[in-house]
Amino acid sequence: MTISGFSFVRNGDILGYPFVESLRSLLPICDEIIVAVGNSNDLTREKIQNLSDNIRIIDTIWDDNKRLHGSILAEQTDIALSHCKGDWCIYLQADEVLHEDDYSLIKREMSNALGEKSIESLLFRWHHFFGSYDFTGVGRQWYRREIRAFKNTGKVISWRDAQGFRCKNDDGTIRKLYAYQTEARIFHYGWVRHPRIQKAKQLAFHRLYHDDKWLEENIPQSDEFECNCYEVQPFTQTHPEIMRHRIENDSSWTKHFDPTRTLKKPFAMAVTDYIEKITGFRIGEYKNFIEV
Repeated sequence: MTISGFSFVRNGDILGYPFVESLRSLLPICDEIIVAVGNSNDLTREKIQNLSDNIRIIDTIWDDNKRLHGSILAEQTDIALSHCKGDWCIYLQADEVLHEDDYSLIKREMSNALGEKSIESLLFRWHHFFGSYDFTGVGRQWYRREIRAFKNTGKVISWRDAQGFRCKNDDGTIRKLYAYQTEARIFHYGWVRHPRIQKAKQLAFHRLYHDDKWLEENIPQSDEFECNCYEVQPFTQTHPEIMRHRIENDSSWTKHFDPTRTLKKPFAMAVTDYIEKITGFRIGEYKNFIEV
């Protein structure tokens, strides 16, 4: 059994993505790693090039005119995926990191599912860090699980803004993948940056979805990101060892995060989040897969 890791990134350095840690977390379990590196204005490409001989860079040009539902993200994902040769593909975005404690579990789940025709992909569980490495987002604002590994059939495509994947049949129809739930985790650090860098990242991100008029009307004209959300909770587990250096270096500003500074939830969100806390069931949860 061979495993291909893949990802994409553009301007990861100046936008504060932990892309180096993300790729390093893939290295121990992958036979190859393919990265689509967009035309960047920083040292993103150089840093990836120096990581490992097992990493292959595909240079790409982003079409900044593609501002429909983040479609450029799926396009870049599919470019990297098209170069994968393994029996399994495992995908990380540039702000997602695997934990070393899950390596054996991931490989075991892949091996067990390799001969099972009913299983096409594997579901991972998520930790979404917000404002600090000590807190995670809570409630339906955050997705709890998604596909991050699948059998390399040549028919899998990135879906919409690259949050998940689907299968494109020979006749052109698209369907959800059959997915098996694992206990493997994705550590998502997309909301832990210095407020100034987070503001730049959010502006770059929204540019992938909206035109300049929308940005002008909806993005606050401040230098720093307003770091508050509906609800957070303390994180009591361990971070991936690969993240230790970054976490220690960022402590000078993450210590100022105030977890009590939260937004008031809309009534419907408050009710459904309360039901989820009591029962574990999320009403109307979006599932981009068919669980088996």
